[in-house]
Amino acid sequence: QVQLAESGGSLVQAGDSLRLSCTVAVRAFEIAFLAWFRKPPGKARRIAASIRYDDGLTWYEDFAKGRFTISTDNDKNTVYLQMDNLKPEDTALYYCAARSKGFGSYNFWGQGAQVVVSS
Repeated sequence: QVQLAESGGSLVQAGDSLRLSCTVAVRAFEIAFLAWFRKPPGKARRIAASIRYDDGLTWYEDFAKGRFTISTDNDKNTVYLQMDNLKPEDTALYYCAARSKGFGSYNFWGQGAQVVVSS
């Protein structure tokens, strides 16, 4: 079983930086990928970035490239999303997710952290 809990959501101004954290309670051998998704108001949820659990290989959606950085701590118990130069269109509910080995989609989700970027 995997349990995920996000923190760090906040109201910020355009141009600010913010770091989201997600504690990952998991048996390490179960996890293939960790990721951050976001759901803007009235829009569908989309992946922002992912990190391969075993070797730290990262991937970013186009809107996240150059501004967002996904990382884990040394123990891989926490996954972070560093967001720089935030824009109003980054306003969304941000979710942490985990994908188990052998699964084709993310099968564990946190409750979400709200990020609001004012102009």
